[in-house]
Amino acid sequence: MRAILALEDGTVYHGKAFGASTSACGEVCFNTSMTGYQEILTDPSYKGQIVTMTYPHIGNYGINRVDIESWRPHVAGFVVREVSPTVSNWRADLSLPDYLVENGIPGIQGIDTRSLTKRLRVAGAMKGFLASGLDVSDEEAIRRAREWQGLVGVDYVKEVTHREAFFWDESDTESPAFKLIQGSTPNEHPRDLREPLPPADIPIVAYDFGIKYNILRRLRQSGFKVRVVPATTPAADVLALRPAGVFLSNGPGDPSALGYAVRAVSDLVNSGIPIFGICLGHQILGQAFGGRTFKLKFGHRGANQPVKDLNSGRVEITSQNHGFAVDPKSLPPEVTVDRINLNDGTVEGMRHRKKPVFCVQYHPEASPGPHDSAPLFGEFRALVTSRG
Repeated sequence: MRAILALEDGTVYHGKAFGASTSACGEVCFNTSMTGYQEILTDPSYKGQIVTMTYPHIGNYGINRVDIESWRPHVAGFVVREVSPTVSNWRADLSLPDYLVENGIPGIQGIDTRSLTKRLRVAGAMKGFLASGLDVSDEEAIRRAREWQGLVGVDYVKEVTHREAFFWDESDTESPAFKLIQGSTPNEHPRDLREPLPPADIPIVAYDFGIKYNILRRLRQSGFKVRVVPATTPAADVLALRPAGVFLSNGPGDPSALGYAVRAVSDLVNSGIPIFGICLGHQILGQAFGGRTFKLKFGHRGANQPVKDLNSGRVEITSQNHGFAVDPKSLPPEVTVDRINLNDGTVEGMRHRKKPVFCVQYHPEASPGPHDSAPLFGEFRALVTSRG
């Protein structure tokens, strides 16, 4: 079956359909990761986006039910050069096309993803329309792309946040890291082997703006007992739970559309409670500090973004997924920028000079991606324990 991808500038790509026979609008962007397509599909930060993978061969290790990063896939559509015709991995439960069918997500393969990526790098991320297995003309597809509302000024957080508060992994079955072994184990399946967890001795609250499960796993692995609350939870309700610290998660869309979150976080900053934010949480903190955010041309999406720690000079290779950034010139003097992106110089980390608050624009939990930044969770624990 045929598929069509149209951009708002009038560019049209024709390819082969895979996944669900349906259509979707979204912001067309690209991700440079070589692996991790399952985690990308289920990252809530991709709500409202049609994701193009720059690596040409996708789907060879299939999909499993363990490595999901949220309660469902959130991408609007999926674009690849070639879908693997076979699945070869002992952990796989189903194929990538079957997974997209199961979740009603359209896909297109067989197009020149290099050409598409170069176009997006020059013109910037664009509104798009993807139809898979449907009879849609070029003119209709372009019209649908242009009529879509886009991401700017739209609150997608309310569509991905959990509706009710909950404790993460009270039974300690979801958080242990995989235990790598050599040889065979006659009594245990390798899929079930895990590293032991430390005691959950520090209670914290995590705001769910579109939180990834591996963030929650990392927090639990650092000894935190995590209570997850919906994105709209007021600061007073969080402080009433008497947490030792607050975590601000990643999430989708335009941070300037989240006034309710900025107000809550501003109140939390003023309360003096230790706070750690990543990605959208970083951008919300930037606004709570009094700063502004802006839309990047084509965003940072991939597992190979270089970030420099301005204090130590150390460079981290990081996993990132965001289309907005904090304007450093808008920040007050009591907030210092302590990390920058080495590709474009944008803000990658901030720290309050007087309050126990820090944040990063990237994903220290990775999944997928390198583990250079994993020690940040330990830094958060040290900050919390230092406050008594």
